[in-house]
This record gives sequence, C-alpha cells and structure tokens, in this order.
Amino acid sequence: MLSERRLEVLRAIVQDYVGTEEPVGSKALTERHRLGVSPATVRNDMAVLEDEGFIHQPHTSAGRIPTDKGYRLFVDRLAGVKPLTVAERRAIQNFLDCAVDLDDVVARTVRLLAQLTRQVAVVQYPSLTRSTVRHVELLSLAPARVMLVLITDTGRVEQRLVDCPAPVGETLLADLRARLNSRVVGRRFSDVPPLVQDLPDSFEHEDRPSVAVMLSTLLETLVEETEERIMLGGTANLTRFNHDFPLTIRPVLEALEEQVVLLKLLGEVKDAGVTVRIGHENAHEGLNSTSVVAVGYGSGDEAVARLGVVGPTRMDYPGTMGAVRAVARYVGQILAES
Repeated sequence: MLSERRLEVLRAIVQDYVGTEEPVGSKALTERHRLGVSPATVRNDMAVLEDEGFIHQPHTSAGRIPTDKGYRLFVDRLAGVKPLTVAERRAIQNFLDCAVDLDDVVARTVRLLAQLTRQVAVVQYPSLTRSTVRHVELLSLAPARVMLVLITDTGRVEQRLVDCPAPVGETLLADLRARLNSRVVGRRFSDVPPLVQDLPDSFEHEDRPSVAVMLSTLLETLVEETEERIMLGGTANLTRFNHDFPLTIRPVLEALEEQVVLLKLLGEVKDAGVTVRIGHENAHEGLNSTSVVAVGYGSGDEAVARLGVVGPTRMDYPGTMGAVRAVARYVGQILAES
C-alpha cells in the first residue's frame, strides 16, 4: 500500500504530465504543488513509485511519466469525476434538443462528444434486443400488400413489406392494429411471441391466413439478429496526439475502422457507472496505447446502448469521465421523452 503522500505525488505527476506533455521531475513537482516536503523526499517517493511500476523514465536524463498501472490507480483512487459547468450543460441540452429523429440524436451525440473531449467519439445505436415495443403500424400499399412498421421505445424504426395471400381491407387492418397494440405496447421483444400466438384464431376464418402472415413477419422482425450499428466521429482529433503513440498512430486508426472491435469494446461496458479501460487493459492490440471511457445510456433504468470516447492514455480522465456521463444522461432523457 502506498502512503497518502506518495499517492499525492502520483496524482501530481499524472496532472502535470497530462497538462504539459513533458516528463515530470521532482524539482518541478515541489514548485508547482504544495507537497510539504523537499525535492529530495519527492525524489525518494518517485523512486518507490517507479519500483512499484506506477511511473517510469521514458529516456535517460528525463523526468518520469505515468504507466498504465499509474493511470489505473489515479482513476480508481485519486480522480473524481469533474462536473460540467452550467453553461456546458445548457449547451449540450440545447444542441441535443434540436435533434429530429434517432439518427440525428446519434449523429449529434458523436459530434458533441468529440468536441467536448477532443477525442474520438463512439456511439452505439440502441439495441433491438434490449428494446420494448412503442407502436406497431400496418399500412395498406396494395390490395394484398401491407407495410408493417415497428417502432421501439428508443425511437428505432423497423419496416417490413408483407405480401398477404388475399386482399386485406382497411377494416381488417384497423382491427388487427388495435388488437396487436393492446397486447404488445410496452412489452420487451422477448415477451411478445406468446402474447400474440392465438391472435389469428380470434378473426374470421377467411382473414386468418393474412393475419397469420402479418404476425409471422412481426415475430421475425423481433427475433432476427439485426445488425448492431455504431457511429464514429472526431478521428482527426488523434492527429493532435501523434507523440502519444509510441511507434505510429496507424494501428489505432485500423482498429477504429473495425466495427466488430468497437462493438466488443462497448460490449464490455457495464450498465451502471462510467467504465475506464487503460492501455493494455484493452484486448485489441491496436488499442494498447489508448484509453477508452464509456458508459451505458437508455430511456429508463436499463442501458439500451453505450457511448464513449477513445484517446491516448495521457488523457484528462476527470474531465472526460464527466463529459461522457453528462452526455449519456441527456441522450437518455431525450429517448425517454421522444
């Protein structure tokens, strides 16, 4: 266990290195921070921190910089989440309130996160598997052709064309629409099949085949593995941090291009609270020189998707965590009200 003083020294090293981009020496620490001890004592504390693997010397004659282990201790024990200012919160709310649909919400969220944190922003579209039904619409396109529209609680819209075995009148569509919505609205997707399985039997004999086809299409829409979607923004921000990537920025950019990598990255985020993965804690080798700060968002207590940022390990963790958490909260409110 490190003493409180050594924890303070580590905190000061992280703050100075993040702020100045320069390795930190004992003399600079005692000048910038009220540590209450001499440079010699700070040098001894830094030697202990180095032996313990919390800091290291990037090259001879330089000061020290934090390791992944040092950043992890800083995030877990030393860094609070920095709240946004009233002006920042108002700007977020005004920007997101102007969104016209789910695609616009996601696009605006990506731009906002990238601008606030000056990192790469990653936003996952709300997952169908975690959604509930808000409304089912049935629209007549031709005598025997119907469009089925499924709207989820997160504003996601799925459309399917249904070719019925016989002409379908407006009266039948209105009847089915009313009965269907009375049973499925507010229900999780997985709960719907048993609620509608006996619905065809309640219709006239000649209408049952068409009703069965429309219900079958609805159930297929609910259970099919809809491709998870992700939106990325602010990749150009990484070019400001070229010196933070030991060899080249290329592996990071290649990793960010892979949808599967990003989905896996966000899939590791817990529903509650902000998750921070630092350096080699990221399973994908291309992201070993980055940190990921992410959180779940949703229209209720449960997260329906996740959002976050990717940047160098030399990151303003308190500020980034605060921004990610605040944006997620506002997006959740918009989904709840939409």
